[in-house]
Amino acid sequence: MGQLWHLLLYQPITNALIFFYQVLFHNLGLAIIVLTILIRAILIPLTLPSLRAAKKIRELAPEIERLKKKYADDKQQLAKAQMDLYRQHGANPASGCLPQIIQLIVLIALYQAFIQILRPNGDVVEKLNQILYPCLKLTPGMVINTQFLWLNLAKPDILRIQGLNLPLPGLFLILAALVQFLSSKMMQPNVSQAQKQAAKTETKTDDMATAMQSQMLYLFPLMTIFIGYSFPAGLILYWFVFSLFTAIQQYFVSGWGGLEPWVKRIKFKNERQN
Repeated sequence: MGQLWHLLLYQPITNALIFFYQVLFHNLGLAIIVLTILIRAILIPLTLPSLRAAKKIRELAPEIERLKKKYADDKQQLAKAQMDLYRQHGANPASGCLPQIIQLIVLIALYQAFIQILRPNGDVVEKLNQILYPCLKLTPGMVINTQFLWLNLAKPDILRIQGLNLPLPGLFLILAALVQFLSSKMMQPNVSQAQKQAAKTETKTDDMATAMQSQMLYLFPLMTIFIGYSFPAGLILYWFVFSLFTAIQQYFVSGWGGLEPWVKRIKFKNERQN
């Protein structure tokens, strides 16, 4: 299994990254950006059905709430009614599982490739040449250029201000968390509606579910910043591009979603100013 993983994913991705590094003027930052976009583009046929299915399920949320009220005391009948509703509208809650698993597998392979290239010790080229294809072999003793803009991609993207003991997150780390937040917000178009519905219910079940949904919206970006403190900046650059591509793809599938009230508010203010 390990050999199959190495042969089909880890080795090709590492070779692709080195290929783009050599083609793009030995700029590892550009190589990471291009490879990330390429992989995300290849995965579009897998991710689009998942996003469309998620959109349908979100659109059916009011119907699901009505079913929950109707069959509040009959869980078995509720499950049957939900499946019938999904079947009538061609929505499959499990349709997004396989694409998500595949994306996770590719993400792990990318992580391993980046870690291999961004290692701080001096035997990077020697280790890479063991898995690189003959046409991509690196010259022994050469140094991988990890400088991109103001970043050293092999070191964490953090700011150290003189006189301040606490390191601050760098620009790309903040952007990665921000784009992830906006992307997650776009995927939750019914949050405000759910909050209104929860306020009308006698039990606290809906309130708890809605509160958890809101907490996760903020928790994941905060986790990105927290975990990103120890990751090389090259991985943060990858995560930023990955999240940005996901947000753009999400917009073309389902529009602004949960960001719609914010977008309308901004447009209204601009119209008043003009």
